[in-house]
Amino acid sequence: MPHSTPSTTPVRRPAPRLACRLATTLALTMALGVSGGALFAGTTAKDKPADPATEATPPAAADLPDVAGAYLAARQAAGTNDYTEAARWYDLALQADPQNLSLLEGDVTAHLALGDLATAAKLANLLTATGSKSQIAAMALLADDAQRGDFAAILKAQADGATIGQVMDQLINAWSEVGIGKMSDATATFDKIIATPGMQAFGLYHKALALAQTGDFEGAEKLLSDPGAAAIQSLRRGVLAQAEILSQLERAPDAVALIDKNFGPVLDDGLRDLRTRLVAGQVIPFDVARTPQEGIAEAFYTLATVMADQADETFTLMNARIATILRPDHIEAKLMVARILDKLQQFDLAVAAYAAIPEGDPAYVSAAVGQANAAMEAGRPEDAVTLLKALADKRPMDRGVLTAYGDALRRQDHCDAAIAVYGKAIALIATPQASDWPLYYRRGGCEYAQNDWPAAEADYKAALALAPNEPRLLNELGYGYVDRGEHLDEALAMIQKAVAAAPDQGYIIDSLAWAYFRLGRYQDAVAPQEKASLLMPVDAVVTDHLGDVYWMVGRKREAQYQWHRALSFNPEDKDAARIRRKLEVGLDQVMKDEKAQGDTTKAPGGNGG
Repeated sequence: MPHSTPSTTPVRRPAPRLACRLATTLALTMALGVSGGALFAGTTAKDKPADPATEATPPAAADLPDVAGAYLAARQAAGTNDYTEAARWYDLALQADPQNLSLLEGDVTAHLALGDLATAAKLANLLTATGSKSQIAAMALLADDAQRGDFAAILKAQADGATIGQVMDQLINAWSEVGIGKMSDATATFDKIIATPGMQAFGLYHKALALAQTGDFEGAEKLLSDPGAAAIQSLRRGVLAQAEILSQLERAPDAVALIDKNFGPVLDDGLRDLRTRLVAGQVIPFDVARTPQEGIAEAFYTLATVMADQADETFTLMNARIATILRPDHIEAKLMVARILDKLQQFDLAVAAYAAIPEGDPAYVSAAVGQANAAMEAGRPEDAVTLLKALADKRPMDRGVLTAYGDALRRQDHCDAAIAVYGKAIALIATPQASDWPLYYRRGGCEYAQNDWPAAEADYKAALALAPNEPRLLNELGYGYVDRGEHLDEALAMIQKAVAAAPDQGYIIDSLAWAYFRLGRYQDAVAPQEKASLLMPVDAVVTDHLGDVYWMVGRKREAQYQWHRALSFNPEDKDAARIRRKLEVGLDQVMKDEKAQGDTTKAPGGNGG
């Protein structure tokens, strides 16, 4: 049977790049004083009058849910980042205990993570009406005010003591002053941020956005060209903003040079589109932050970007969600939301988040591929295949789309169709590069599964010519030879090289053991086969192999034990039947029968699994 290796596992397409060279954002992170959610430490509840419309009506005693049970269920769901279930259980628990602070804050968090600001704000009002301080409630209420454009309310709340962290408070304050027309006050507030140690780049960026909103592109470009703003160019949005401002100043060549300097030749679809338009002489409108509300959205998105690898994922998600609420066309924030949900294995939510990217946007293709991958992980492979087929039909010259479509077909064991799709992708390669080896590798894996060894061998060799030291390729081609009893010495050398490059990969160690087995070197096979079993303890093929190795060195009771274990790991039907036969009559008799039937692939010189 085919070796159980990752060759049948699709390679997930990376999420669109949301920031470039994020390592340089560490200075911003440290300047924000952020460690997890530390930016929000010591916040004060927003003192808003309770809205009667949000007051929960106490249910009848007979209708009260089990508060303890609902709370535990909510905590369990929150602990696994299942925000939908967490919100549902918190809502139920609050029916019985509507002023429970822990329940209220957990529910605010869950609804914010879901992007449900309306419910989060109502719950936050209930929470702050108790006089309690809550970081999350303050976020929800600020976002609610910003969404309604009530900048005066934001300023009043801050004057009354509401806070979500010193620097963010100042940033929100400045944008709110812009919102009420007090640009001179806003400038002074931005300057305070610029003067804060470590926050110069952060302040310069947002002050530049505010100036650009007023049409002062000269002033905005001067700020972004300041050496103190250099760290902003590690952020994709910072480069976009400066490129747009340069375009408005009729300095398109400088904008192109800026993109090339910071991103190099490999651009995502959005940046490639922007660069093409700049080269063509189009004047690019300034739209990174067109209004004060969008300025606040940008503040939340900037914070989420800088903190992406520093803070709790839920905290980062809430900031990105607020950015999308305040600016529904903030594509980067939407992609960040989708990426985080994907990472947290909230695949249904990730599918919806990826689907929010409109088809006309340059990021649509990447988002659609992400949506399909998330649907696959959510257990809806048919949806993934349907989506990718439609995308491939629309974009038959897009290698990335074809590759993703082939991967989806392969995961559905539609190897015949996958081979054809991979073939179309390979046909688009003018001159194969080292980075192209996975396409040949994947097609070869499907051809192997279809028992077309000549085609598989050719693809593996083509891939190996592009990446001669890639352990997966060395293992796959070497194992293919072992499986067929061909070129065994060469195969052993290839697998040994793969093991040296990837010494902790169980499936490669298994290949080494099996090569020894096929060469009749049973004692040499024991140690690597045992190691492979430790690395892959519930793999049916590896466990079956261990049983075979034990049998051939005379450890027959242990061999039978491993075969029983292999059966418990749900092997393929034909393999299960062979294992049962070994348990009945022993491996020697099974191999003798197979040899009599002309099947030499199962004895030494063939795959014993």
